[in-house]
Amino acid sequence: MKTGNQQKRVLLIMSSVDTLGISGKQTGTWFTELAAPYYILTEAGHEVVFASPEGGEAPIDLLSMKAPYTTQYTERFFNDPIAMFAARHTRKLREVDYNTFDAVFLPGGYGLLTDLASDQYTLKLIKDFYESDRPVAMVCHAPAILRDIKLSNGQYLVNGKALTGFKNAEDEEVELLKHLLFSLEDELQLRGAIYKSKANWEPNVVIDGMLMTGQSPASADPLAKALSEVLNK
Repeated sequence: MKTGNQQKRVLLIMSSVDTLGISGKQTGTWFTELAAPYYILTEAGHEVVFASPEGGEAPIDLLSMKAPYTTQYTERFFNDPIAMFAARHTRKLREVDYNTFDAVFLPGGYGLLTDLASDQYTLKLIKDFYESDRPVAMVCHAPAILRDIKLSNGQYLVNGKALTGFKNAEDEEVELLKHLLFSLEDELQLRGAIYKSKANWEPNVVIDGMLMTGQSPASADPLAKALSEVLNK
C-alpha cells in the first residue's frame, strides 16, 4: 500500500454486450484484462470502480475463463467474492460523475466494438479525460473505441499518436477477423494513428502522453503497472 499520496480513483469501463458482431458467438470483457488492472491498481492504493453502459452484471468472455487463457489474476478474481460482486454490480456509466476520477481504464473483449465504440457518452468521456491530462489506458480491442473520437480542435484524437491494439493477424489467428464490425488496426491508421505492434500475443505497451495502450491480453499487466506509476507521480 502506498503512503503519502492521496488515493487516486480509476474508472474501469466494461462492455455490456455478450455477442460478437453478427456471428452470435458469446463474448464479453476478456477476464485477465479486468482482473490484472483491478489487483495491480488496488494494491498500489488506488480505488477502482467498475462501470458499464447498462450497469449491473457485465459479461465476461467465457473463453477467457478457461485455460490456457487464465492467469494468476483471473484465478484470484474468480475466488474473490468482493471482486466478483463488483463485476456483477457495475455502476451505470451515465450515472457516474467521471470528473471525480483521475484515470480511466478500458479492458478489451469483442463486445465493446458493438456498444462502447459507438456510444457518444463514452466517446465524450474519453475526450474529456484526455483533454484534461488524465490518463486513458486501453488494452486489446479497447483502442477501437478511439476510432471516432475528435478533440475540441476537430482533429481525430489518434491523429499523429503512437498506439497499439489487437492486430489483424491476432484476430485472424483466432478466426474471428471476418466476424468483426471493423478492424481496429485499419481504422485507426486511416485516422492518422502511428500503429505499433509486436509478434502475436506478446506484451506490448505504447505510451504517447496521456494515451496508454496495450496490444493483447498479455499487455494488461504491464499497462496497469505503467498506469499505476503515472498515478503515483
